[in-house]
Amino acid sequence: MRQASPGRATLRCRLPCTGASLGTKCQRGTAMYKLGVATILVVVTGFASAQTREPMPAFPGQTEAPPPQRESRYKVEVITDKLTAPWGLAFLPDGNFLVSERRGTLRTVSPTGVVSEPIAGVPPVKVVAAQSFHDVVLDPNFAQNRYVYFTYFAPPKGEAAREWPIEHYYNEVWEKSLAERRVLDLGAERVSRARLSADNRRLEDLDVLIEGRVERRIVFAPDGTMYVTGADTFRFYDSDLDGTEHTTPHEPDVRRNFTGRVIRINPDGTIPPDNPWLGRATVSRETFAHGFKDPEGAAIHPETGELWVVDHGPQGGDEVNIVRAGRDYGWPEVSYGVQYDARQPDGRKNVVVGTGATSMEGVEQPIYYWVPSIAPSGMAFYTGDLFPEWRGNLFVGAMAGRHLVRLVLDGERVVAEERLLEDLDLRIREVRQGPDGALYVFGGDSLIRITPP
Repeated sequence: MRQASPGRATLRCRLPCTGASLGTKCQRGTAMYKLGVATILVVVTGFASAQTREPMPAFPGQTEAPPPQRESRYKVEVITDKLTAPWGLAFLPDGNFLVSERRGTLRTVSPTGVVSEPIAGVPPVKVVAAQSFHDVVLDPNFAQNRYVYFTYFAPPKGEAAREWPIEHYYNEVWEKSLAERRVLDLGAERVSRARLSADNRRLEDLDVLIEGRVERRIVFAPDGTMYVTGADTFRFYDSDLDGTEHTTPHEPDVRRNFTGRVIRINPDGTIPPDNPWLGRATVSRETFAHGFKDPEGAAIHPETGELWVVDHGPQGGDEVNIVRAGRDYGWPEVSYGVQYDARQPDGRKNVVVGTGATSMEGVEQPIYYWVPSIAPSGMAFYTGDLFPEWRGNLFVGAMAGRHLVRLVLDGERVVAEERLLEDLDLRIREVRQGPDGALYVFGGDSLIRITPP
């Protein structure tokens, strides 16, 4: 860890990894920033931001919750700033961190910030558009079996290093079914597992568990099954970039297969016998719930055992959802967001998604949403002892918002929202609670630890 001289925010003391000023105003909260051995106290203020679409909540408190009555106090320690686009984080029993990096590398980081060489045995990864190497999690019985699970986009044979234009990716890859891509050898999203060697230097016994639009987050359920989240194909709301009419049918079973979804499988890749669509020939057996755009954060509620996800929406309309078997979460017919302005060839703005509706019969409402977008990624419920006042709170990383969201819950309702770390001016990709009760986040290329002051 680098060391910094003690200072105050008004002296514009800077993070070693980003140069971001600690003296800028940000959102509600009080923080102690520890850079190596130096600690800096920052008192932060309220926030405001322009809207892209006027919120129309379905119930009070569904968006724009007020700040909590008491400001959070915490300190921040940069463990390392030597990572490259980190995505997933796991905690090894020996005290090291296991980190996935977007371009297809897996590394360990020591508690003192020493970053390892890439772990050998990681399968080839194709990086194009939003696809790359993503989550990494440990088996609940890792101490006995050494299994590590990860999500990634597997390239066609020999094409991991060749550049693909984004247009090629959307038109030639994502617009085709998994069966078509297999025939044409166009690559596929995968969930795989392998054993991490005892010295943490290599993966062994690689096993592909499942393929096809399942490349985001992995979460183990209390019953031992695995939830995996996957992104939408984009074909439903923005596939015709020339402005012509959409031609892809929106039949329910098509949407269950090709919109963003949550799947449920066993750790060996087999299908649990109580999955909701097992008896339906036109729906993939692994599908658990559908109608998501891009659920980049997922966590199990510590009391109910249910899966919660945060869905990275379009332009506006990022959502927190409770995922239940067989439910439809609306995308791309129903959304609180609008289409990306930059993708409208005629320069139009605030173009509605799907029907333009924010509710529809048979579609689940999010328990919370954000307009404008915060670009959420990473999610964790806090259950530790270091911050008693945070216990039961939900934390969400914000990439575009460049902060860490703290949501105070009352059952299934958000009653307060606090935005932390905003003065660091870093894209927060991941948030996890560590075995020590601290929160750990990826901010830019840094691994950051959050503890009481």
